[in-house]
Amino acid sequence: MNELRAPRRVASLSAQLVDTLREKIASGAWPVGTRIPPEHDLVEQLGVGRTTVREALGALAHLGLLEARRGDGTYVRASSEMHSVLLRRADASRQSDVLELRAVLEEYASGLAAARRTEEDMVRLRRLLDEAETIAGSQEVTLAAEADVRFHQAVVKAGGNPLLTEVYDVLSAAVAEQIGDTLWPAATAAEHADLHRSLVEAIAARDEVGARYRAAEIVKLTETGTDRRK
Repeated sequence: MNELRAPRRVASLSAQLVDTLREKIASGAWPVGTRIPPEHDLVEQLGVGRTTVREALGALAHLGLLEARRGDGTYVRASSEMHSVLLRRADASRQSDVLELRAVLEEYASGLAAARRTEEDMVRLRRLLDEAETIAGSQEVTLAAEADVRFHQAVVKAGGNPLLTEVYDVLSAAVAEQIGDTLWPAATAAEHADLHRSLVEAIAARDEVGARYRAAEIVKLTETGTDRRK
């Protein structure tokens, strides 16, 4: 007797569109925080019906990747489902809990960076550190926090662990939002800058222990500066 052949399952048009739009988000073509093309533009560009587009956008909003803002369009909220879940969890957590998790990740990732960094990584780290120091000197607090985040993201990325990098990128965004308006005393700011310089030199020297120690000290200093603000 001939064996039964299971029917082929073909994804619906809207499901295929979800995958297409998710790839646009994941690839960075539609960065987090930006507004995506209007619905009618998507209909024309993709050659599908308005209902299909709405179903796909609704599915991505349900996943937490998109956010519809009444009267203003649809914005990218997260780059992946994991990003969305972690962002919500971090936003709902105590600041001290977020900083403690950051300390664990940064300490370990800094050791990895020292062990695995490339010359290209070092060029990027030194450039971002110079940028962060320049902005810090201008007293533009929000811009300084953003520059600091970019530097630490580069440290974690130099560790060569894509999953760790993705988790840290979400966490660092939450930290920046929570402490972005912190203005530290001059002495604390100077110590902060010295520790960052020492961290870069430890990574350059492939000093895993030294890099992990300095990363931990940076987070401790951040916690101290945040406590003083309260």
